[in-house]
Order: sequence, then structure tokens, then C-alpha cells
Amino acid sequence: MPQLVVAILVGLAVSQAALICTTLYLHRGVSHRAVTYSRPIGFAFRFFLWMSTGIRPRQWAAVHRRHHAFTDVEGDPHSPVLLGFWKVQLANAALYRRCARDGETVQRYAKDLPPDAWDRGLFDHAFVGLGIGIALLCVSLGWQYGLIAAAVHTVSYLLLNGAINAIGHTVGRQRYENTARNNQWLAFLTAGEGLHNNHHAAPTAARLAHVKGELDPGWWIIHLLARVHGATVRLSEPKFKPSAAFAGAASGAAAPKSPSTGA
Repeated sequence: MPQLVVAILVGLAVSQAALICTTLYLHRGVSHRAVTYSRPIGFAFRFFLWMSTGIRPRQWAAVHRRHHAFTDVEGDPHSPVLLGFWKVQLANAALYRRCARDGETVQRYAKDLPPDAWDRGLFDHAFVGLGIGIALLCVSLGWQYGLIAAAVHTVSYLLLNGAINAIGHTVGRQRYENTARNNQWLAFLTAGEGLHNNHHAAPTAARLAHVKGELDPGWWIIHLLARVHGATVRLSEPKFKPSAAFAGAASGAAAPKSPSTGA
């Protein structure tokens, strides 16, 4: 196989691994407390995200919690309704960074996530982590192809994360009466995050698929980790927000059944 193809495939694989860590750890774990992980697994998620994205979990969680507090209204840090589709799709990371550094969001929405010794000594140094990650790719593939793999990963990860917010609040099915949308094809590419309408209806649910035919790859991993005592799911059934009215009745769709902890 040509080395360029290998570099592209490695970059895509790293991007998918980072997306899985993002949804399982940053989103469902840190932000919503829908699932908790054993110390070794939680640390592994944290370490990989440090090397692959440089994200500080408390900042990511704070920005995301603010998004839920002001969904698609003034105060939402990355709403395509307010900012336009392409700005959110292409500049999502910059919008996150601006909100995380505004001096208010982290202080208000991440009070339960103070920096610990690992943050102060290691994980708050984002460029160190990113440098180590890129260096490992260069050692494994050669510096030219390592940089190509890093570029593929960066572009893929940023575009898919942007799509969750841009497409996920613009195009797709609305099973529940909120402004988010479900897109199963996007869920396949983002470890379940494309089922965004479901998530806004029941934010504390670890499983984003609510009915037969909806598939949440991220949940499959959580379910496996729970079986080997590496994860603990907070709720066996989703707790819906009071405003999460079912919106499928008009089309004759059956009301969704509550998902269990089964696969």
C-alpha cells in the first residue's frame, strides 16, 4: 500500500479515536455525568485527548454546558441559528476557544471541575501534548507522512465536530420538540453524536439512540466497558427534560421507548 494512503488512513483513524474519546469522556462523562469511568480508563481518555486535541476537559465541558443553557438563543457560543451555518461548521474550534477564554464561562459552568495536579503539571500544557502526538506520528511514519497524517486528523476532527453543531442544529429529523436534529449518517461518523435531537431531549442519558433503527456506536463501547466494570452508567433509562415533548405524533410515528442499558 502506498505510504501516502497509509498516512491518510492513520490520520482518519486517529481522528475517529479522538471523536470517540470526545463523546464518551468529554461529552457524556465530564459534561453531563451520564457515565463515570474507572481511574485507568478515565486517565487513558484524558491522556489521548491531550495528545490528539490539546483540549482541556473543564473548558470543553463549560462551553458545552453553556450551549445547553442557551440553546440557539442569545448566549449560545456556537449556534448556526445565530451565527450562520458556515461560521459554525468551519470555525467551531475558534468559537469554543473564544468562549472558554472569556473569563466567565469556565468559572460559572465548570465550578465542579477545578484543575488538579495532573492538569497543572501536564494536561493544561496543550502544545506539549500536541507536540508529543505529532512526534509519535513522525517517528512511526517518517516526518513527511507523519505531518500528513496529523493534518488529515486535524481537518477531519475539526470538520466533524463543527458538523455536530452546524448540521445538528440545521438539518435532520426532530423526534422531540427542540431545535436540534437527528442525522443517523452523522452519528456513524461521530460515534453517535449525530443523534443530537435525542441528546437535547435527554442530556443525562448515556445512550443517544432512543428507538429501533437508531444506532449509537458510542453506546456500544460504553456498554462493553460497563460489562467489564470499566464504566458505570448513571441512569438505566433516560430522564427527559420537561420541555422534551414527543414531536413524532403528527407524522404517525410511534412514541419512543425508553432505552435500557442493553446493547
